[in-house]
Amino acid sequence: MNGADILVSCLEREGVDTIFAYPGGCSMPIHQSLTRSKKIRTILPRHEQGGVFAAEGYARVTGRAGVCMGTSGPGATNLVTGIADAFMDSTPLVAITGQVPQEMIGRGAFQETDMFGITLPIVKHSYLVMDINDLPRIVKEAFHIATTGRPGPVLIDIPKNIQQQETQPIYPKEINLRGYKIDYKADDLALNEMIGLINSARQPMIYCGGGIITSDAHKELLEFVERTQIPVATTLMGIGCFPETHEMSLKWLGMHGTVYANNAVNEADLLLAIGVRFDDRVTGKVEKFCEHGTIVHIDIDNSELNKNKTVKLPILSEVKYALRRSNQILEKGGFKRSKKFTRFPAWYKQIDAWKKKFPLSFKDTPDAIQPQYVIKMLCEMTKGEAIITTGVGQHQMWAAQFYNFTEPRTLVTSAGLGSMGYGYPAAMGAKVARPDKQVIDIDGDGSFLMNVQELATTHVEGIAAKAIILNNQHLGMVVQWEDRFFGSNRGHTFLGDPRDRDRIYPDYVELCKGFGVTCERVLHKKDLPAAIQRMLDSKETYVLDVMTPYTEHVLPMIPTQKTYKDIITE
Repeated sequence: MNGADILVSCLEREGVDTIFAYPGGCSMPIHQSLTRSKKIRTILPRHEQGGVFAAEGYARVTGRAGVCMGTSGPGATNLVTGIADAFMDSTPLVAITGQVPQEMIGRGAFQETDMFGITLPIVKHSYLVMDINDLPRIVKEAFHIATTGRPGPVLIDIPKNIQQQETQPIYPKEINLRGYKIDYKADDLALNEMIGLINSARQPMIYCGGGIITSDAHKELLEFVERTQIPVATTLMGIGCFPETHEMSLKWLGMHGTVYANNAVNEADLLLAIGVRFDDRVTGKVEKFCEHGTIVHIDIDNSELNKNKTVKLPILSEVKYALRRSNQILEKGGFKRSKKFTRFPAWYKQIDAWKKKFPLSFKDTPDAIQPQYVIKMLCEMTKGEAIITTGVGQHQMWAAQFYNFTEPRTLVTSAGLGSMGYGYPAAMGAKVARPDKQVIDIDGDGSFLMNVQELATTHVEGIAAKAIILNNQHLGMVVQWEDRFFGSNRGHTFLGDPRDRDRIYPDYVELCKGFGVTCERVLHKKDLPAAIQRMLDSKETYVLDVMTPYTEHVLPMIPTQKTYKDIITE
């Protein structure tokens, strides 16, 4: 078999059913092999960045590795933002790139780029294949590394001559990676110490994140909460790991999280940080974060323990195991599972007071469509059961605030890297993975335009990924910062046509028509419910262009490097 056929055979053996791949000179042999595969669906994105974001969306809703491919040079570099995004958000991804023939490497050949070097800081591991006989082992290792431990992206760079050479492949049955340990399990001594701290706490909180979803530990978390009766606040990446409709949920914390979540986490006397990394968007001024509380940190990545925040009790462990074993110890210690929460009455009373004083709210006006209103209506009309993807900006925060998530893997968003243009390609990948679900991208006009070309992909491939554009003709989040900190001076944040400010530009209705996609513009609040219903009922790609005011701000807001006490609420 030639190297290209071996690669495709290896992908099939790993259970890959979809690859998002854009061809070019140094990846053509692989594409030829993919045309002969009976197991793998090859989807042609209209830009490599759209392809890698789609692979991320696929991975985020399935837990399996998303797979994408580009050719050498610019095709490969167009994948870099998505690879970095997957690294920041611990998303399992295998990115395959074509490379110039081995004898041309280092000579500045046409479309040559050192992808091994470029991606070193943003991958779990990277491979430059120099021997065709290594290919089966490399592919098996790549998927193992990408999906185990703390997940992340792995790059496989394959020179064109390797793709064309022939050999008799030997497929390894086992993997032996020296130094790669993934089965960390908390010892009972540490877990008993944590439970001892719970016994003496008066104001405990759980702060949990994407690690819960990655390890499929949401059921164990729910049991842990119903045994300990400790309230929960999640990170943006952790949304859905604990039902936001649950009595113990404080939704999420951080820069635009709820006031009550930020207050409770920072004023807790015991903070259980589970599957999180103390990101600056959560902590604000990190030295002041939970300044007077005792912190326990459980994580599978040893490099995250005591990295951003020094804690009292670091526990290196796979999160699912730590919670499952904790529940067993709690059961033996008399912590019965209950849906009646009475353990910390004074603490619950304080949290309830914060909830009543600082609810998530907005000023609803009859003459404009508030973006929060759109999301609340969408949540009601989908019964909170859709998979929601987002771009990056104000709309992202509003989606997280006003859509109630009750299941894991139902919010797909770029959190750590904050990549604009992520939302619609991610919806495309999520819909391919979950064709049984409504998948809706809540986006801004700036973010949506960055990968608008993927409308062509969804149309021709029959992928019914929907989109709601909250169109305010501005880069809304930057405008908000201009209003708050720069005297409303506009530094190139108007996205419309400056020669005709009353004109809606670009015209998404006409733009979508060119792609063969239905787009409906909504100008009046009374027209919104019917328009959303038409979008939901559609069996095809559908875009709603909803005009919203640019003067609306995302609140609450904790300014950069400030503390929860500096939160802006109006």
